[in-house]
Amino acid sequence: MNPDQNPYPIDYLNQIAPEQPKASMGNKLFFILIGGGLLVAIIVGILALTSGNNGPTQKMQTLSARLTTLQKVSSDSQKTIKNGTLRSTNGTLTILLTNANRDIAEPLSKNGVDVKKIDKSIQTKEDGAKLTEQLEEARLNAIFDRVYAREMSYQLETVAALMKQIYNSTGSKSLKTYLEATDANLQPVMQQLADFNAANG
Repeated sequence: MNPDQNPYPIDYLNQIAPEQPKASMGNKLFFILIGGGLLVAIIVGILALTSGNNGPTQKMQTLSARLTTLQKVSSDSQKTIKNGTLRSTNGTLTILLTNANRDIAEPLSKNGVDVKKIDKSIQTKEDGAKLTEQLEEARLNAIFDRVYAREMSYQLETVAALMKQIYNSTGSKSLKTYLEATDANLQPVMQQLADFNAANG
């Protein structure tokens, strides 16, 4: 055999090497996965934006339920309050909450919320059971006035914060007008309750 003569063909190494997988299929799968992921992200984003429009609806229902509960609590508490100044402040508060509950129906109705059909979970959450329990305990311990002023002051602060959130998330002129008027009416009572707390805390 001639040593210059190569017994193997030139492409021998190519013949015995394992076949390389085709890159095009891997690339296709990669792009399909990336495209699918982007599509899912877009859908989730759209759903988040759409459901964000329901956020104000839930908050409007919460506001209505909370105002109704606070009206009942303030009305029921009037006979238990001993301090004359606090009784006068609370009498004003009861009237303001009665008016607020009456006036809220129309702007909420224009925004798709029926005050007579509040979601049951919201009604349960805003039923005031815990507040009523705290007030009853305060009455039994002869510290009702102080606890009532503190708790109602806090509750009205949560109402004011909730109204501000709704105000910033709605484009409804009638609802904004209602929120502005209600907040303006409640602010002096909130201040009076805060002053009572400061004097008797």
